[in-house]
Amino acid sequence: MRQCILRGLLLTIIAFTAMSVGSATDDFFAGAPRGDDGRFTNHGGAIGHGTFTVRFPFFMRRLGTYFRDGEGAPERVANDGAFLRENALHSVPTVTWVGHATLLVQLEHVTFLTDPIWSDRPSPVPLLGPGRYVEPGLEIDDLPPIDFVLISHNHYDHLDLPTLRSLAKRNPATLFYVPLGNASLLQQQGIDKVEELDWGQTARYKGVTVHCLPSQHWSKRGLTDDHEALWSSWAVTGAQRRFFFAGDTGYFSGFRAIGNKLGPFDLAAVPIGAYAPRAIMRESHMNPEEALLAAIDLQASRAMAIHFGTFDLSDEPLAEPPLRFRNAAINSEPGEEYAWIFNIGETREF
Repeated sequence: MRQCILRGLLLTIIAFTAMSVGSATDDFFAGAPRGDDGRFTNHGGAIGHGTFTVRFPFFMRRLGTYFRDGEGAPERVANDGAFLRENALHSVPTVTWVGHATLLVQLEHVTFLTDPIWSDRPSPVPLLGPGRYVEPGLEIDDLPPIDFVLISHNHYDHLDLPTLRSLAKRNPATLFYVPLGNASLLQQQGIDKVEELDWGQTARYKGVTVHCLPSQHWSKRGLTDDHEALWSSWAVTGAQRRFFFAGDTGYFSGFRAIGNKLGPFDLAAVPIGAYAPRAIMRESHMNPEEALLAAIDLQASRAMAIHFGTFDLSDEPLAEPPLRFRNAAINSEPGEEYAWIFNIGETREF
């Protein structure tokens, strides 16, 4: 009798634990939370950006980027887009690093871009802001037809309106997927084929499903619009391939929830740069070791490094993020081959 009671109690505990874990996972896909002021927030609440005494010297140091020569920036390889234009017809799964968080992805007979930026400076003022150290890996005119574009959030290095206008003009059929609150920004530029999604919502495009997913970040484009627009990660899944794009994010438990719900992924693109000083960046930008852990949480077969080396956005040396990312893979169970580090313009099949 005692054994039966203990066994019943154990099964009850397991059942409640499973329901708790399932409920916690479901919370990540039930829409983005909002604060009392109606603005978006993260699942863990507001994130910090360091004290003024840390932030002010940091922004002063950013002025020094005008005098740096880009030592340690990634190499650029020639890519005229010919293979990619031909591949658009039969879609061997490929990924091409254009630079920063901009990827050209082909899978399941669709071709799409992530956070495209071809501008020289991600800034509201043309002559201010960090300059591009490496030219884009492809010219816009060399791109294959773009079916859709994924935008992770409204920071200038991820939502670049001049580039989006060029893409929409080049192909009026291109569809732009954005998190909630960002559509009007594009529509004001004459870009009408825009679809807004909340965390957990999906859209069907031809043979793939586009998933808008949580991330841990923030939004701001003007002086008073903090958190008015949502930020997100994205997944594109089809019958043969599953791809994840983290956008820009700190490390958080949502990666494991996404992996449990939608994984395993064939490829996860994770940001590895803009992490120093940690007092400012810890909650909104992953360091390379956290990025590798995020890809493992996502149950990804390969982890691709993005968001480093193109622009000088933070204190770490330009060459440091990929070295740390590779070393993290070498010193962990996945091994060195797990961590994909591209030259700008490089294309690989996955």
